This record gives sequence, structure tokens and C-alpha cells, in this order.
Amino acid sequence: MTAAMAGCRSFALAGDGAPPRPPPPVARGAVGWLRRNLFASPFDAAVTLALAAAIAWFVPRAFAWALVDAVWWSPDGAACRAAAGACWAVVAEKHRLILFGTYPYGEQWRGAAVIAIFVAMIGLSAVGRIGMRAKLAAWVAAAAATLVLMLGGVFGLMPVGTHLWGGLPLTIVIFAATVAGGLPLAVLLALGRQSTMPAIRAVSVGVIEVVRGLPLIAVLFVASLVFPLFVPPELQVDKLVRAIIGMIVFFGAYAAEIVRGGLQAIPAGQHEAAKALGLGYGFRMRLVVLPQALALVVPALLNDIIRAFKNTTFVAILGLFDVLGAAKVALEDPVWVRHAPEVYVFVFVLYLLFCLAFSRQGMAVERRLAVRRR
Repeated sequence: MTAAMAGCRSFALAGDGAPPRPPPPVARGAVGWLRRNLFASPFDAAVTLALAAAIAWFVPRAFAWALVDAVWWSPDGAACRAAAGACWAVVAEKHRLILFGTYPYGEQWRGAAVIAIFVAMIGLSAVGRIGMRAKLAAWVAAAAATLVLMLGGVFGLMPVGTHLWGGLPLTIVIFAATVAGGLPLAVLLALGRQSTMPAIRAVSVGVIEVVRGLPLIAVLFVASLVFPLFVPPELQVDKLVRAIIGMIVFFGAYAAEIVRGGLQAIPAGQHEAAKALGLGYGFRMRLVVLPQALALVVPALLNDIIRAFKNTTFVAILGLFDVLGAAKVALEDPVWVRHAPEVYVFVFVLYLLFCLAFSRQGMAVERRLAVRRR
């Protein structure tokens, strides 16, 4: 026993006296990043090289088509027919029709003002120093200004019916109304689905499951074509309003499940603590539960909001010329019909810019909520 202990002690002393081995080499900087992310394995290296080759082949050709060989101005399209690149002259020639649709030509400055108001409100909403109530008040004022500008009939503005609305202002109006009406509906449906009252729960579940089981096109057709059959002639609703109602119901049904997920994530202790303070159901939900639940589902709600902006293109099947529908009308001109790719690239850039703005604003909200939680 003593000999064994002595041997262990001598082994430990020998090990303690050995010089420490250096840590394994770690590549740092750009080389290390490339090794970790792009060349970590033979398969990763093969995929990286294949993508690099595809990009090296595509980017110069796309650059030459879009910029170097492009035609930027051609009133009659003759220069475009002889060009080897893109014909951006079609955008210069048809941009007013694409952006404003069939809105009266002399009043299209009102549509431009609506676009400017919406862009300004997106920027204002991203400012963290402004309170929520001030932002809501600004959005209400912006909505009122948009309706005054688009409808006219007051302040010396020429009246313009909704059947003449089109282009990007129509897309903005439909999107803003969808989100403004769909979010409260989503909260009500989510609360109704968790209600202890069987009738309210059954109605909420029925609305959510039926609407989520239908494509958006079917919902719009029901709102636009079937709904008027059950309404007296003297109560006929404008086609644009019916389309917006269909969009609101569709958005609200999908967002309701997102909100319900946030409600289920709130610990039961929060409900019990609110009850212990003597708060009723309304105050408990408004002051304690809903703020936490909505904060948890901001990324998912943002995804649904961006999808709602893109879903506005479906209203074209009802004869409403949103920006994509107006682009299709612009391409009916036989002089420019062959230049559809350029027009759709322009529309793609418009949608991309707005969706990126929504995404960045949602990320800013997430960062502010994370700071508050910490």
C-alpha cells in the first residue's frame, strides 16, 4: 500500500513538472472565418466553390444587362428594340400608371402625398424616444389625411371614387387597413378561443378554423361576390371596403393563433398575481397578460404583417388595380409589352424596400423589448 502511494506521488510530481502543452491553434481574422463558415468540411468547400462559380458567372452578365447595356430613355421604344440590355425607359414612360393606376392624372400629386405620409410614418415609428400614444395619435392623423387626400370632396379637392384608386396608394390603404383592423380582431379571437364561455369559444374556434382552411382568393371572392347577395340593395358596400374586410378577417384568423401562442406562454403565476391584486378580467388582460404575450410574439406577428403587405396583390382578381395590377395594365401597351421583366423588377424593388423597412422596424422593436426585459 505504501509503495503504491509512493508510486502515485512520484507520477504526479513528474506530471506536475512537465511543461504545459500549448492550446490548439485557432485561426483568427478573415482566414479563420472562412475556415469555420465556408470550408469547415469537404462538402462545405464544394458547395462554396460551386456557388462562387455561379455568382462569378451571373453577376457580370446581370450588371451588363441592368446598367452597362441598358437604355434609360426612349419615348417610342425604338432604342430599346435595338439594345442588348434592359429597357428602363418603360419605367420612365409608365411610372405614373404603375404608381398611381387609374387615379386622375391631374390629381396624382395626392397619391404621391399619401406615399410620402406612409414612408414618413414608418420612419417615425422606428424612433424609440417617441411614446406609444404619440405614435398611435400620429397614425390616426395619417389615416385621416390619407382618406381626405384619396377621396377628396373637402378643402377644394376634387372627389375621386374608390373605383378610380390604384397603384401604390391603393396598396398602402389596403395594407394599413388590414393591419389596423386585423390586429384587434386577432386579439379578440385569441381571447375568445381561451374563454370559459362555450358559445364565445365555439364562435372563435369556428371563425379561426374556417378562415384558415380557405385560401385568400376564396375569402376575397366571398367578400366581393357572395356577401352582396345576402345584403339588401340599399345597404350595398363599396367593393374596396368588401375586399378590405376580407383581408382583415384573413389576417386576423392567422394572427389570432400567434397571439394565442403568446398567451399560453405566460406563466400561471402572472394571472394569479393579477387576481391577488384585485384586478378584473379586462384590467388583468390589458395591463398584465397581453403586454407580455404580444412582446413574446413580435417576430411572428412581424412575419404576418409583411405577408399581409404582399397579399395585397390578390385584390387584382377583383378588378382593383394595386401596384402589381397597374403594372400589368401598363404592359398592355404594344410598344412596351416585350419589356415586362424591367417592369416587374421595378415592382420587385418597391416591395423589397417596404418589406425591408418593416423588417428593420420589427428588429428595432425587438431590441427595445429585450432591453426592457433585462
